[in-house]
Amino acid sequence: MASAAVSRLRTIVLDLRQRLWAKPLFACLLSVLGVGLAWMLDAEWLMKNPPEISADSIESLLSIMASSMLVIAIFAAGAMVSAYASASNNSSPRSFPLVLADDSSQNAYSIFVGAFIFGVVGLVAVENSSFDTVGRFVLFIETAVVFALVILTFVRWVDRIARLGRQGNTNDRAEDAVTGAIRRYRRAPLRGGVPATGLPGGSLPIEADDVGYVCALDMACLQDCAKQNQLVIEVAALPGAFMVPGRALVRVGGARGGLPENVTRALRSAFRISRTREFDGDPRFGMVVLSEIAGRALSPAVNDPGTAIDVTGRLVRIFVQWVRTVPEGGSPDYPLVQVPEISLSDLVEDAFTAIARDGAGSIEVGTRLMKCLQTLASLGNEELATAARAQARLALAHAERHMELPAQLARLRALASFAD
Repeated sequence: MASAAVSRLRTIVLDLRQRLWAKPLFACLLSVLGVGLAWMLDAEWLMKNPPEISADSIESLLSIMASSMLVIAIFAAGAMVSAYASASNNSSPRSFPLVLADDSSQNAYSIFVGAFIFGVVGLVAVENSSFDTVGRFVLFIETAVVFALVILTFVRWVDRIARLGRQGNTNDRAEDAVTGAIRRYRRAPLRGGVPATGLPGGSLPIEADDVGYVCALDMACLQDCAKQNQLVIEVAALPGAFMVPGRALVRVGGARGGLPENVTRALRSAFRISRTREFDGDPRFGMVVLSEIAGRALSPAVNDPGTAIDVTGRLVRIFVQWVRTVPEGGSPDYPLVQVPEISLSDLVEDAFTAIARDGAGSIEVGTRLMKCLQTLASLGNEELATAARAQARLALAHAERHMELPAQLARLRALASFAD
C-alpha cells in the first residue's frame, strides 16, 4: 500500500511540474502571506525603539518592484516559450514535457510573478496606512530580501535560459529521465509482484474499455481484488502498451462463472490510461525518444551526425546502468499478481533500430554504432549480448544496402565481426 501511495504521489508531483501555473500560484500565495506577516507583527511584536522607516521610501521600492517585475515576468514567459518551441523543433516533440518541467525556469518565472504580486499588495497596504513603525520595518526587510532574491534569480536564470531548449540540454534531460526510469524499474522489475508463469486454461481476460497508453498500474488494487475474490491475476499490459477496446489488461485465474461487475471495474481502475506515453514508469518510451532525436538529426534536412553519435554514447551509459542496478530482494508485496518483465531485446530494438536505418549511409555513425553494440555485448549480460549482436547484424544489413564505398563497408564488416 505504501509503494502505491508513493507512486500516486510521484505521478501528482510530475504532473504539477508540467503545469506552468502551479509554482507561480504558490509564489503569489507566499507574497500575500509575507505582507500579512508584516501586518501581524505590527500588532504583536513588542520591539523597543524600532528603526523608523518612512512610508515614502517603502512606497518607492514597492513601486519599482511592481512596475518592473511584470515586464520581467512577461519577458521570462516569452523566453521560455521560445525555448520550448526550439526543443520541439530541433529534437523530438516527445521531449517537450522534459523541457517544460525545467525547475530553474519555472522557479525564476514564479519568483518574478510573486515579486510583482508582493509589490502590488504591499503598495496598496502602505498607501492605506495599514502599518505602524514595526510593520513598516518588517515590510522593508521583506522588500530587501525579495529584491536580493530577484537579482540572484535573474542572474542565474539568464545563464540557464541560454541553454534551455538547446540540443545538448534536451539530450541531457532525456538521458536523465530514461536513466531514472531504468533504475526504478531494475530495483523492482516485477513491481512487487511475482514472475509471470502463465495461468491455467480457462483464465478470464479483463479487456480495456478505452483507447490510449497505459501510464501506470496500481499493484495494491490488483492484490486486493485477487485476495478478496480468491483470484490469481496476470498483468497483460505494462506501462507503454497501447490499449484498445478488446485488448486484455489482465488475465484472471480462478474466476469460475465470471466476475461481478464491481470487481471488473476495480481491475480496470488499477490501470491509468492516457493519450500519451510518460517517461516515469515506461523505460522503453525514453529509449524511443532518444532514438527519435538521433533519427531527426540524421534526416537530410538537418544532417547532424554528431548528435546521433552523441545519442549512441548516452544509450550505452543507460544500458550500463541497467546492468549495474541490482534488483531489490525480499518477499513480494503482491504475491497474487503475476507481472512479466521487459525484454532486453525490445529495449535494444527501441534504442538502435532507427539509428541503424537512418545512419546506414554514414560511416562515422555506423562506426560508432558498431563500437557501442560491441561494448554492450561485453558487459557480461548474456541476454543483452544476444540482443546487441542481433542489432549489429541488422545495422550491417542496412549499411550493405546504402553504403557505396567498398573500403567503408569492409571497415564496418570488420567491426561487426563480434556478432558472427
